Amino acid sequence: MKPAPFAYARAQSVEDAVRMLGENDDAKLLAGGQSLMATLNMRLSAPSLLIDLNGIAGLDGISLKDGVVEIGALTRHAAVMASDVIAQHAPLIAMAMPHIAHPAIRNRGTFGGSIAFADPAAELPACFLALGGEAQITGSSGSRRVHADKFFHGLYETALGHDDILTAIRLPAAAPDMRYGFAELARRHGDYAIVGLAASARADGAKLSDVRLAYFGIDLTPLRAKNAEAALANGDIDEAVAALADDLDPPDDIQETGAVKKHLAGVLLRRVAAQLTGARV
Repeated sequence: MKPAPFAYARAQSVEDAVRMLGENDDAKLLAGGQSLMATLNMRLSAPSLLIDLNGIAGLDGISLKDGVVEIGALTRHAAVMASDVIAQHAPLIAMAMPHIAHPAIRNRGTFGGSIAFADPAAELPACFLALGGEAQITGSSGSRRVHADKFFHGLYETALGHDDILTAIRLPAAAPDMRYGFAELARRHGDYAIVGLAASARADGAKLSDVRLAYFGIDLTPLRAKNAEAALANGDIDEAVAALADDLDPPDDIQETGAVKKHLAGVLLRRVAAQLTGARV
């Protein structure tokens, strides 16, 4: 299929893009376009105006400052994957990157685009939630930061308003006592996960604290399993797996039944818990 007709504008600045969003009720932003192009071609999205952000200087790049890793919204997945800053100071992101689609998509897709699109089966929104990061947002009312716990509102719905632009993601840099875990189950490498889990925790030997377990592919948004987090912090993996019965209620979908997804969530929890504690599975 071909997309419905639309106008095209190339924004010269963030403020320019915000202005155009405010003047057009059904405008869409173009960053990497790896999700947007598919929805346009299937006519799931039919904006009257497409606003291209790629001409805006300063919206890409990766930096480390004052214990925070900042990733510009237009930074390509491939650049994140190749970054030494990410490898050293945001290892959970480095663990997730090879699972994201395929090289052609990683060369064009953007880090901010993945967070803003908020596909519930995507890796990066769950990593953002597991790390307790912040979204840097600019809109008509100015700039603000939104914590990951308050960013995801529903299926493809986030804290971004109609005339808001996600400009950067801020992640706490890895501390010596931090541990990270990541695992997913997909039918083929690069496919969206049937179930996935991104996790972070503080470790004192085998004892964990500040546990954050963010599941993806299992609900309308990436989802923290808070009862399992508490059980895992108490050192009981069996109790943590059992607690998923209260944390998760996955619906059936085209990949698997909800019952199978819940079982797989427990399998992944055991694998990721071993990564966090350094134990053998």
